[in-house]
Amino acid sequence: MCFMRPGLLLHTCCAPCAAHVIVELNREFEVNAYFYNPNIQPQEEYGLRWEAMEKLAFQLKQPFLAESEVSLPQVDFELTAGKYDPERWLEAVNGLEDEPEGGARCEACYRFRLEEVARFAKEKGCDWLATTLTISPHKRAEMINPIGKEVAEQFGLRFYEADFKKKDGFKISCRLSRELDLYRQTYCGCVFSQRDNN
Repeated sequence: MCFMRPGLLLHTCCAPCAAHVIVELNREFEVNAYFYNPNIQPQEEYGLRWEAMEKLAFQLKQPFLAESEVSLPQVDFELTAGKYDPERWLEAVNGLEDEPEGGARCEACYRFRLEEVARFAKEKGCDWLATTLTISPHKRAEMINPIGKEVAEQFGLRFYEADFKKKDGFKISCRLSRELDLYRQTYCGCVFSQRDNN
């Protein structure tokens, strides 16, 4: 694949988190989005989040938000979904089921997903890897960025280190998800976060 700008594969966890990040990264990179989240359960929830990503990809290609409070340029990006394989994910976090949210289980989950995204980035000929995860106020950039950097280096890629929640990033993402009428979930995604949320 030939890129006019540096090619970046962005791991997307959900549409509300992805909207602002895609717009920001598009200023510098040719962004391709990869929805790889076998942690999301049940499958119906996974389907809702994937449909929201498809809706976002369609809407960002339309120049209809010129009057929006948030300046939203037209962005044409490629969206791909990875294999939905929750059994593989459960193996990756085996033994960590009772870890608190944001602890060792989440660390293993981030690594598992980013390794798969890095493999796909290498296949696509991207030079850069990034993730939307740091836009959430419930996710710690100081945990995610070192994992991303380490994984990227293993595959000969560069990792875009960021804390996208800063500079009102999370606030902007919430506003965009309302304006675009995107499905917004009530828990991180896995059965354990759902259990803890309940």
